[in-house]
Amino acid sequence: MSPADDEVTGIHCRLDELLAERGMTLARLSELVGVSVVNLSILKNDRARAIRYSTLAAICRVLDCEVGELLVRAD
Repeated sequence: MSPADDEVTGIHCRLDELLAERGMTLARLSELVGVSVVNLSILKNDRARAIRYSTLAAICRVLDCEVGELLVRAD
């Protein structure tokens, strides 16, 4: 494990808040997006190291949001 593996990215995923605003569960989002609940949970808890553009686009489409509403700087 390199030192970079422990660094905080400075990016916060607002997935929890957006799901709550829309009354949607992580399980339902998983069904609609085609990504496992486990992978969405990793993203939701700010533990993801990367996200595919296609996944990001699908989440934003389903949640009817912009990328900047989903991912924000966590300074």
